[in-house]
Amino acid sequence: MSLALNQPVLVLNRLWQAVNVCSARRALTLLFEGHAQVVFGNGDGDFKTYGFGEWRDFSLKRPEDDTVGTISFRIRVPRVILLLAFDRLPKKEVKFTRHNIFERDKNTCQYCGQTLDRKDLNLDHVVPRDRGGPTTWENIVCSCIPCNTRKANKTPLEARMRLIRKPKRPKWRPFVQVNFGVQMHDSWRHFLDLAYWNVELGEEPA
Repeated sequence: MSLALNQPVLVLNRLWQAVNVCSARRALTLLFEGHAQVVFGNGDGDFKTYGFGEWRDFSLKRPEDDTVGTISFRIRVPRVILLLAFDRLPKKEVKFTRHNIFERDKNTCQYCGQTLDRKDLNLDHVVPRDRGGPTTWENIVCSCIPCNTRKANKTPLEARMRLIRKPKRPKWRPFVQVNFGVQMHDSWRHFLDLAYWNVELGEEPA
C-alpha cells in the first residue's frame, strides 16, 4: 500500500492547467476533504471529474490499476486531480526551452512567416554564435529549415533577410515544469508536453 500511496499524481488548477505533482496520499486526502476531484479520461480526449464518493463507486465498478484499501472498501489511485479553488499558476521564471520558444513564436518561421509542424522547424541564432551571438531569448528565433539554410552563418542583414518581429523574453509563464525523473503516467500527456520540449537550452547547437 505504501508504494501505491507514494506514486506521483499530476495536479491541475481549476482552469485545467498543470501546476504541480503530488503523492497519491496527498491527492486522496485532497479528494476526501472535498478540495479536489479526480480527472479520468476515456482515451478519446474526453475527461470526466469525480468527487470522492463518485470515485469510490467508480473504483468498485472498475478495480483495475493500483488501488489502496481502507477498512470497508478499496479505491483506485488517481493519476490526475483537479483543484476546485486554486486558479493561479506557480510564480516561476519562464524556462528557456525549445517548447517555450516555439510557443512564443507560435510555430512560425520568423523569417518567411510560414507556420509549420515543429519537426519542420529549427531554432536559429539571429547573430551567429561564432560572431558573439548569445543563446538567449533575445537572440533565438523559430526558423524553417530552408530559411535556416539560406541564412547559414550570417546575420539577417548580411543574408538580406528580415525578422518578422524582434525576439524577446515572453511575459507569460509556462505551465508546471515536471521533473522528468518522475515516471509520467500516460494520462498526463494530454496536459504536459514531452520531455524533449522542456529541456533547458544551453550549449547545444541551434
